[in-house]
Amino acid sequence: MTVEEVRTLPLAQKIQIMEALWEDLRDRFERTELPDRLKQLLDQRRARARDGSAKVLEWDSVKSGIRRA
Repeated sequence: MTVEEVRTLPLAQKIQIMEALWEDLRDRFERTELPDRLKQLLDQRRARARDGSAKVLEWDSVKSGIRRA
């Protein structure tokens, strides 16, 4: 499926596809063995997101920063 084909889909169908993709990715991630250091890093980031101390950036500003690099 191309990006152009996805753009023509109804919103409800796009959401269903996104949910299926996230579920598949989550399942694959849960079956993947990660090194302890990476697990610790992810746990730290999740904790910062939960307690509100993580800096949250808008996706558009992140994309524009990547393009400049």
